[in-house]
Amino acid sequence: MRRLLTILAALLWVGGCGRSELLSPTVGQGTQDPDEPPASTGGAGLGPIGTGGTAGNKERPHVIVEFDVPTDRSQPRAIAAGPDGNLWFTEYGGDNVARITPAGQITEFPVPTQEAGPFGIAAGRDGKLWFTEVLARRIASVDADGKVVEQLLDNAAGPPKSIAVGPDSRLWFTGYRDDSLGRIAGGTVQAVPCGFAGVWLGLATGPDGNLWLTENAADYIARVGLDRPPAWYRLPGDNSRPWGITAGPDGNLWFTEYAGHRIGRISPAGEITEFPIPGGHSYPMGIAAGPDGNLWFTENYAGKIGRISPSGELSEFDLPNPHSDPAGIVAGPDGNLWFTEEVGNKIGRISP
Repeated sequence: MRRLLTILAALLWVGGCGRSELLSPTVGQGTQDPDEPPASTGGAGLGPIGTGGTAGNKERPHVIVEFDVPTDRSQPRAIAAGPDGNLWFTEYGGDNVARITPAGQITEFPVPTQEAGPFGIAAGRDGKLWFTEVLARRIASVDADGKVVEQLLDNAAGPPKSIAVGPDSRLWFTGYRDDSLGRIAGGTVQAVPCGFAGVWLGLATGPDGNLWLTENAADYIARVGLDRPPAWYRLPGDNSRPWGITAGPDGNLWFTEYAGHRIGRISPAGEITEFPIPGGHSYPMGIAAGPDGNLWFTENYAGKIGRISPSGELSEFDLPNPHSDPAGIVAGPDGNLWFTEEVGNKIGRISP
């Protein structure tokens, strides 16, 4: 029931660790057809509360430390590294945006609109953190002093979700109308079509200078350029529901397949390779490039943090609470990976 509610909520916004093995990937060329789009589818910081997690195969320990979020049941969601040397995260259920120092001191800043549903977050070029509010249908920013400013989107806007800095140094976000990205330019929001209506969720700037998106309902990865038509690449498997996406150290894009229980890789040319997560039922969600040259991801249902090398070698690290539902993840300025725990109501840190 908990997993069903999590999946439904996502679509409405429209120990024994260290297992390491070389996975057998499945490879496919994504179908690109820009002229024939697919059918539409519809204050106070607390100290660390625990450590754990080690990697096998003669690796050094990967220590996990967790910090309690002050607001109860806040559902911390996305997390980003800020220009101030701290980590910033959204609290979907607590209507806060919050800051955590590398030492674990947490300060929360209330969002003016109640039941706003803060979701995605990214550091802008202006020194502020920008975040989306999926329930209030707003874009907001917070400065280093904690001042939050909201911007209401027009009536045609859909619920904004992920947000990222684009290749033009402007802020882009998914979910603006059914078939568009939103771009913040000169204080206004411009719509940039994705080409077809869908549940556009993850967003990242690729090494090729294009924006790459995950389509969570029809199982597509999309490429949107500033001066070229959008292109779409269909995932080989059905019901994959891709979620997070990030640029990898190998010149490719890496993404999570939430319902497919796989990690995917797509080249700028559209070649897709998938790596199954052992055991299944992991529901991977967030993904980020680590300082160690690997990709790190959250296993939302399995209560684990995963790591995959560019060659496909995968390791998993158990969280102290297997029902913590880790969600967002990012590389911090201190050389560690930082992640949110939606149900555990904690911010976690793991050494790479």
